[in-house]
Amino acid sequence: MFDLIARVLGREAPSAEIAKERLRLVLVHDRASVTPQFLERLKEELIHVISEYMEIDTENMEVRLSQAEHQAVLVANIPVRRVRRAALVR
Repeated sequence: MFDLIARVLGREAPSAEIAKERLRLVLVHDRASVTPQFLERLKEELIHVISEYMEIDTENMEVRLSQAEHQAVLVANIPVRRVRRAALVR
């Protein structure tokens, strides 16, 4: 949350906030038994599959794993530039 506010206001997050966010990500990955490499590969495969149907903004794409109650939740925020018309004809 703080990261979003900092970006909107054009300020960098304090190093304590950055460290806290990194620790949170490590803990989530640990609880879900998923390595950062696994998450990166998943992101690459999502890009590959979705790109067949849509032109997406991979620079602003966000894929993360979070903890919700007693389960891991995959959250993908994938900005779509346009739908490929050829994909609609199939």
